[in-house]
Amino acid sequence: MEVLYGLHPVEEAVRSGSRRLDSVMLARERSDARLERLADLCRAAGVRISLESRDQLTRLSRTDAHQGVVAVVRERPLLDLPDLLGTKTGPQNGLRHRFFLALDGIEDPHNLGALLRTADGAGVDGVILPERRSAPISATVAKTSAGASEHVRIARVTNLVRALEQMKKAGIWVLGLDERGTPDYTEFDFRTDCVLVLGREGAGLHDLVRKTCDHLLRIPMAGAVSSLNVSVAGAVVMYEAMRQRRQPAPPAVGPPAPEKPRKGLGS
Repeated sequence: MEVLYGLHPVEEAVRSGSRRLDSVMLARERSDARLERLADLCRAAGVRISLESRDQLTRLSRTDAHQGVVAVVRERPLLDLPDLLGTKTGPQNGLRHRFFLALDGIEDPHNLGALLRTADGAGVDGVILPERRSAPISATVAKTSAGASEHVRIARVTNLVRALEQMKKAGIWVLGLDERGTPDYTEFDFRTDCVLVLGREGAGLHDLVRKTCDHLLRIPMAGAVSSLNVSVAGAVVMYEAMRQRRQPAPPAVGPPAPEKPRKGLGS
């Protein structure tokens, strides 16, 4: 059993149906329209509701930031990589090309939550997390993501490098974000199947992951600091990818050139 807390995370868990909720506990001291709407949503979904003291909710959630809402939930089942890459229903959000996010050792739950929130907003088709050196999908992640973590398709993989190689074989370009990379992220055409790989807080991509990437993109920095926080950097690139993917592909000029072999840095 796990605990979720906060209005948005619990509401989105009920809406998404991604996991079973055993019960939702509301603070008896709080009475307002937002809590009433959540209670109505729980009743409609057949989720049991109980009223508890605010102190009891604080003890259960181990934080006073629960906003008067705590849910007891079953552990969320995550996908395997083949499930994530399955195309039976086609790319998400009506966009032609698939766009994934892979996280190489993001251990701060606040960064992970912020990235999942952006991934949901930017129409990312799925997120790949390694089993080791990664923050778990915890209540803190759900709270930071404002409940978006309940909607994003997530796959957990044993070996990230091996997973990226599998994605290459499936025709997906692997793009690492690295301050030493080239070209700038705005110069890359995201209107293709691709996965953006973000590295660890402070240290960036692991060497083997970097070598596996087909391209290393950079965000130009005009100030004294050489890089952005990983969740901010990820948001910048994800929204540029969404902007490009919403645009039609440029018309072909002349006869099509013969296709060149796809060879990346790790090939």
